[in-house]
Amino acid sequence: LIFALDATASRRPAWDRASRVQGEMFLEADRHGGLDVQLAFYRGFDECKASRWVSSGKALVDLMARVDCRAGTTQIGRILRHAANETGKKPVQALVFIGDCVEEPVDSLGNLAGELGMRGVRAFMFQEGGDAAAGFAFGEIARLTGGAHCRFDAGSPGELRALLGAVAAYASGGLRELRRLSAGGVGAARMLEQRMG
Repeated sequence: LIFALDATASRRPAWDRASRVQGEMFLEADRHGGLDVQLAFYRGFDECKASRWVSSGKALVDLMARVDCRAGTTQIGRILRHAANETGKKPVQALVFIGDCVEEPVDSLGNLAGELGMRGVRAFMFQEGGDAAAGFAFGEIARLTGGAHCRFDAGSPGELRALLGAVAAYASGGLRELRRLSAGGVGAARMLEQRMG
């Protein structure tokens, strides 16, 4: 799973709380058989980076602790391109992206998302806040990859925790595990299953 973050200045107010919740996603993955995760993020002027692959919750939390927010524009296209390149080297089950806005042409992002979808990588686009342009773009990326777009409130970390846990279950156990959780009454798993294309 590639775990990608918008680390631009607009996300700074909720960054610390979101970072804690995001680290907990990995612990949830351990309960479903484990997961290799790569952290990717963009921020500042033309800065877009990806970590090594890690397989422990502590390693992911340590990597995220080194990232802080810096002013800059979105680079979602670079994240989508990176995910496509990585899956050419090693199978990637899913891309999780957390962000709040889009400042790139949606048609260009759609083209990259289509390529990612053809490689079998589902994008789970988690939108902080209610920006309409971001909602449209995130929804299109999710649709073109067979993933899901969900909004969350930065003030409700439990909501994001549940969604990330459901994606971790999908990435480590596939659709069967997601459906099992959904049938067991896990609301976030049911929501993702219903929204996946």
